[in-house]
Amino acid sequence: QVQLVESGGGLVQAGDSLRLSCAASGRTFDSYSMGWFRQAPGKERDFVAAISWSAGYTYYADSVKGRFTISRDKAKNTVALQMNSLKPEDTAVYYCAAAPWLTKEVQQYQYWGQGTQVTVSS
Repeated sequence: QVQLVESGGGLVQAGDSLRLSCAASGRTFDSYSMGWFRQAPGKERDFVAAISWSAGYTYYADSVKGRFTISRDKAKNTVALQMNSLKPEDTAVYYCAAAPWLTKEVQQYQYWGQGTQVTVSS
């Protein structure tokens, strides 16, 4: 069992940066790949970024590539999403999730956090 709690969301202006953090608990955290997803009102939950259990591999959605960076700290049981050059279209609830392998597919993630709101004003 893995429990996930996100933090770091907020209201920022276009061009600003935010750093989201996901705190994980559970003995098997190290064996999971971790991902970030986002969901805007009335839209589906979309993949943002993922990182392998070893932190050696990462995936990014094309819409955030070059602006967002995912990282994990195994010693602290945390996963972070550094978001730079934010745009109004990045506005959404951001979710942290855990999957048994590195994947972009939302249905393959087994554990989810409660989400944190990110709002980017123009």
